[in-house]
Amino acid sequence: MTRPKVGIIGNSYLINDQYPVHAGGTMNSEAIAEVAGCMPLMIPSDPRFVTVEELLHTFDGFLLTGGRPNVHPHEYGEAETEAHGAFDRARDAITLPLIRACAERGQPFLGICRGFQEVNVAMGGSLHPEIRDLPGRMNHRMPPDGTLEEKFALRHSVRFSAGGVFHRLFGAEEVMTNTLHGQGIKRPGARVVVDGQAPDGTPEAIFIKDAPGFTLSVQWHPEWDAASDPVSRPLFEAFGAAVRTWADGGEQTGFQKSA
Repeated sequence: MTRPKVGIIGNSYLINDQYPVHAGGTMNSEAIAEVAGCMPLMIPSDPRFVTVEELLHTFDGFLLTGGRPNVHPHEYGEAETEAHGAFDRARDAITLPLIRACAERGQPFLGICRGFQEVNVAMGGSLHPEIRDLPGRMNHRMPPDGTLEEKFALRHSVRFSAGGVFHRLFGAEEVMTNTLHGQGIKRPGARVVVDGQAPDGTPEAIFIKDAPGFTLSVQWHPEWDAASDPVSRPLFEAFGAAVRTWADGGEQTGFQKSA
């Protein structure tokens, strides 16, 4: 039996600062294949190669991955500054309309880090260019040195709304997560519900209110150690269940309805 297909959003990348590729972390594919139970397929996220309509009819769900480039501030009505960092305008052109289409159709997606931020911008929200520069905020960026294990180590708690979507999913009001991001939500978009926050108030878990399908997105990186982490595993398992339901033509139910 063919597994449901999850399109993994690729990032533009240069090998040796010269050879252009579309890239994605192996851990994303591992989480989709081994925990969500779906077939992971990389998307060359560029409107020269694919259209949103084609993607919607080819895949059963989408993983909106993290990535070094940021959403361009023009997408939320602000001027570009040095603090906004690098950009991937081709990815912006694919993911933002794709998110809006999925939210209306009920087609499942899971947003991670940049993907979390894309969901907010797609729904009309805005971003802070650098969280650590805000008064009273932590440094949420990846440690510059150390092993991958040290970079992806659990570093702060996230508290969820009592009885909310994420509380029900994890069976806990508070969990520990890694943190590897510089930007964060400034103004939530229309229908974007902030359901979890870091101790400094930074939004960490969101969903789209009244969307008919799975729209859960997180600011941390659950793809790291997804098979054994007690927070990552239920998130990817729930996403996989939603993707299978979509592939089978069934109605999304329970917390997957994000309502």
